[in-house]
Amino acid sequence: MNRPQNGNSSVKKHPTFSSLLIGVAIALGGCATTQAVEQSTLANKADPYENFNRTMFGFNDSVDNYVAEPISNAYKWITPQFMQTGVFNFFNNLKNVNVVINDVLQAKFSQSAEDTGRFALNSTVGVGGLFDVAKHVGLEQNDEDFDQTLAVWGVPQGSYLVLPILGPSTARGIPGAVFDTAANPASYIGMPVQLVSMLNARASAEGALKFIDEAALDPYVFTRESFLQWRNNLATDGKAEASSDVDDLEDDGLNDAKGAADTGKNLNADNKELKQASYSFNTVAQSFEGTAKLFEDAGGKVDKLKQSKRFK
Repeated sequence: MNRPQNGNSSVKKHPTFSSLLIGVAIALGGCATTQAVEQSTLANKADPYENFNRTMFGFNDSVDNYVAEPISNAYKWITPQFMQTGVFNFFNNLKNVNVVINDVLQAKFSQSAEDTGRFALNSTVGVGGLFDVAKHVGLEQNDEDFDQTLAVWGVPQGSYLVLPILGPSTARGIPGAVFDTAANPASYIGMPVQLVSMLNARASAEGALKFIDEAALDPYVFTRESFLQWRNNLATDGKAEASSDVDDLEDDGLNDAKGAADTGKNLNADNKELKQASYSFNTVAQSFEGTAKLFEDAGGKVDKLKQSKRFK
């Protein structure tokens, strides 16, 4: 798995370019350059130790390529999918102890009651957490950790850091991870069981890691930005992303107000066509349903004929 390296490509200018073309290019590039500088400034503020982090990122990538990935592939090859799901459910259920503690620390008492019920139900009816029974009764998995608790308490995120083996984190996330590890019952089960947990987690992340390698021009930047946005989304319970979406909608609304007024006149004329199309689709859907029912009936009759022949 070879990841592309981020570098500066050299661009040769054709000697026949006119001074006018150069002037236009400079004028058009002014805004882009300003925006790039602003983005670079924000990135440097969040990632002041980028050189060190890139070194650790490369080290972790090598460990993953030559150690974690081969072992994970072997684990997936010898372990049936239902067992992998059971292992994931087991450790995910133990993680709910952390979730409940942080629910209380964040004063989410209603959610803490639901998460306690989820843990109790899966630990009993779900055979020690091997089966996610709670999901089928409407108790969805919540994700709360001490890093989010510190954010609720007003502790700033701090600098982005890439830790050896452990991967992306922040200055606030390091003490949060220490607290979560101490509170998680899985930490006291034993190294062999924890190794199975890590292998299962690496196997589950295979698709995401391949996507980063194949789609990202700079995997380091892609990983950093994705991680920081994910952590910020968790810390604010999705409010930051929702606020950003509202701002974008307001900006788009101002720009599109005139267009909306112009196109509004055509909506009434299009409504009839939409209703007709909807009616046509409903008719087709009913036809498909009727055909499917006929096939089911025919299949049932064939099965009955086969069974009667066997008894004869």
